[in-house]
Amino acid sequence: MADTPIDRVAKATPPTVAAKIRGLSDRTIAWLFVAPTIFLLLAVNIFPLIWTINLSFTNFRTNRPTRDVEYVGLRNYERILTDGDIWLTMQATAHFLFWTIALQVLIGFTLAWLINRKFKGNDLWTTLIVLPMMLSPAVVGNFWTFLYQPQIGLFNYGVSFFTGIDPASFQMIGDVALAPWAIVIVDTWMWTPFVMLICLAGLRSIPDYIYEAAEIDRASKWRQFWTITVPMVLPFLMLAVLFRGIENFKMFDLVVQLTGGGPGSVTELTSINLKREAFEKWRTGYASAYAIILFVTVFGLASIYVKALNKVKER
Repeated sequence: MADTPIDRVAKATPPTVAAKIRGLSDRTIAWLFVAPTIFLLLAVNIFPLIWTINLSFTNFRTNRPTRDVEYVGLRNYERILTDGDIWLTMQATAHFLFWTIALQVLIGFTLAWLINRKFKGNDLWTTLIVLPMMLSPAVVGNFWTFLYQPQIGLFNYGVSFFTGIDPASFQMIGDVALAPWAIVIVDTWMWTPFVMLICLAGLRSIPDYIYEAAEIDRASKWRQFWTITVPMVLPFLMLAVLFRGIENFKMFDLVVQLTGGGPGSVTELTSINLKREAFEKWRTGYASAYAIILFVTVFGLASIYVKALNKVKER
């Protein structure tokens, strides 16, 4: 019988090494396999974070010699927190976050509730609704840019059909008042299916016998909805809000393709403003402090939200 590669390796292993390997526990062997991956993750995630924190206390600029670098302490953080323009970008981000999450939760839950009724063509409609989520944000941005064109865009003609307004009388991505709503509409169209799928999973996890018991007790459909459906789907809704909140806080590519942060700076979200500070103005130390502030903000809010989510799940 021919030796296999494993047999040849075993024979070539020195007896002392083989004895040590045989003496290892399963837990130690598992750590030997996992350790390279953990080391790689630490190198990719932890080292850049530590380096960014270090740069945030300097006046470092990537387009200038390193000999000019000086430690400035908390000056970058102070300048950021007292900069009125940055607070305006925070307001634009808050507007975008609030309305996208509110609309996506409302529409997503409604769609999930309708699809859960299992009517004819249920699977086909589910597939069609999910399609926008499968597209690239860059493709979606270019696609909606054409739809928003006042002369040839279908969006303006759709609004004109229902309201009678001249389609050439307004520009969704060129008007200061309408541009923030233009990006809200596109993000809602693209990511409502994601919320719908999470809500649908929550609805289908509710046992049928709970509704049967409620019907025996003569509870109305409306009461069943508020006392059974909503409380049991609430953890799934909160989970969807958490995911979409984190993603929309760092939204970049979709908004850049649609408005580029304009007109003016009404759609300049924090991610776009951070990119301009780091890669257009080359204020690397300042941008590092900006990134740390955003990271702490998201991490802190997410931690508080997760605690609230766990309390809801324990009820």
